[in-house]
Amino acid sequence: MIIMLDTSMSADETLDAVERIRGLTKQQCLLSGMSAVVADIKKICNSEAVMYVVIASVLSAIVLSLTMDSFLIPLFFLLSIGMAIVYNLGTNFIAGEISFITQALAAVLQLAVTMDYSIFLWHSYQENQQRYAGDKKRAMAHAISNTVTSVVGSSITTVAGFLAMCFMTFTLGLDLGIVMAKGVVFGVIGCVTILPAMILVFDRAIEKTRHRAIIPDLGRIGDFVTKKYVVFAVVFIVVLGPALYGYTHNQVYYDLAGTLPDDLESVMGNTKLEEDFQMGATHVIIADSNLEAKQARAMLKELEDVKGIKLVLGMDSVLGPAFPEEIMPDTYKNKLDNGKYQMMFLASEYKTASDEVNEQCDAIRQIIKQYDKTAMLIGEAPCTQDLITITDKDFKTVSTVSIVLIFIIIAIVLKSVSLPIILVAVIEFAIFINMGIPSYTGTVLPFIASIVIGTIQLGATVDYAILMTNKYKKSRYRGAEKQEAVSYALNSSLQSVFVSALSFFAATFGVGLYSSIDMISALCVLLARGAMISLLVVAFILPAMFMIFDKVICKTSAGFVNKNEKNRKNYVISV
Repeated sequence: MIIMLDTSMSADETLDAVERIRGLTKQQCLLSGMSAVVADIKKICNSEAVMYVVIASVLSAIVLSLTMDSFLIPLFFLLSIGMAIVYNLGTNFIAGEISFITQALAAVLQLAVTMDYSIFLWHSYQENQQRYAGDKKRAMAHAISNTVTSVVGSSITTVAGFLAMCFMTFTLGLDLGIVMAKGVVFGVIGCVTILPAMILVFDRAIEKTRHRAIIPDLGRIGDFVTKKYVVFAVVFIVVLGPALYGYTHNQVYYDLAGTLPDDLESVMGNTKLEEDFQMGATHVIIADSNLEAKQARAMLKELEDVKGIKLVLGMDSVLGPAFPEEIMPDTYKNKLDNGKYQMMFLASEYKTASDEVNEQCDAIRQIIKQYDKTAMLIGEAPCTQDLITITDKDFKTVSTVSIVLIFIIIAIVLKSVSLPIILVAVIEFAIFINMGIPSYTGTVLPFIASIVIGTIQLGATVDYAILMTNKYKKSRYRGAEKQEAVSYALNSSLQSVFVSALSFFAATFGVGLYSSIDMISALCVLLARGAMISLLVVAFILPAMFMIFDKVICKTSAGFVNKNEKNRKNYVISV
């Protein structure tokens, strides 16, 4: 049976109708089609969304408890970010509606990308406690000031990365981009208001839960990296080629139904259609109602001969000398012909998003345009074919916009011409590696992952590079030599970056393993792996770039050279 609905494929009324139809039918009846698939995806998202947050929170708390010097401080990190998430999700009503994919992912992504702000604040507070012993409020005031200085610049790049997704033709990008950009802003505000208040109020409790961090002190790795910087520069050059090749040769899928669990009702329905009726996609043709019956029958005859077409159904395929138009009840006639347009159904043997069905769609369009220039081919397969076409454009647009925006922001924040090139190049190298791995492992990615992962990874993990660059800049300005400045920058920032990246990994990887929706699972696994790859690249490749291009950086950047020779000598003597 073919069911026609008044509302669009993913409308609330349509999804409600799907559930009501399932409630009316018995177990031997199966409902297939994209609306049924969407209804099942929504049901899974709604049932799993809470677990996504629980998994991300628990794993992040465990990582932070082990890698930081207090068992209690991660709880306040999560409470602060949790309040920011509530503010973010609570203000989504302004948009009227958001995608349930965005609803499911927003909390996890916001937790992952804003956790490092809390970590930076805590580490800065500890440093200032040593400077202002006994005056915790003053230490926190300076910690907030330092955090705002470093976090605002890095958070703007994260916001820019998410806003770049708004330039996608596929509107999920606009939806997810706005929600996540808003979430980062709330995260920053919470980090410098809610979190400091909690730390000061519960200071005694935090002190009582102090312990020795399990991870070793990473404060000496800088000397090793700066001495072996040539080796890491060679590694960069050697790995770049294979990474870039893999990045540009990924396989992507567009059929969402094909990646869902086999026991879902919609998947079982689609499987039954394929096995028992050899039916895959269903096409719909909208043609002029005034098209002559003779021409319409001739067009339908040609369509029947298209390779892979299983069934053609329209007014003129039913009517004829043996069954005149007058006999057909108006109730059914008006469904197929409303006086302005007439509708025809085509059942295909090929699956949606396959090469065969795309060729079939092209052949159908060529035939119907011969008989009616205004005729249109619609349905899941033609829609997916259009999606394939716009995805390539979206990928190039989002990548370009994110790189340009983040380049400009870094140039303004760091007051440099050369540093934006170096920092963006280093993080893009990490993205090439991350997105290149599936090509070598034979993993097929959901189309949305290939578009958004690069911009999210760039916006979220360039923070690591900015933090280290600020340390390098500060040390160079105070008079340190090249190797000394780079070594200090790496030693003083790696602990914070390591904890942040590990927390990011824990929050997203756990959700990736748990989710039964491959699109969400793939996105989270890619983000988790991307965070760790960015950590390694920032720890080993970025210092090598600083060592090689130090002279260029100093000449093309403000704030690297202290022209006051007296201050420079005093700093060197104190060191």
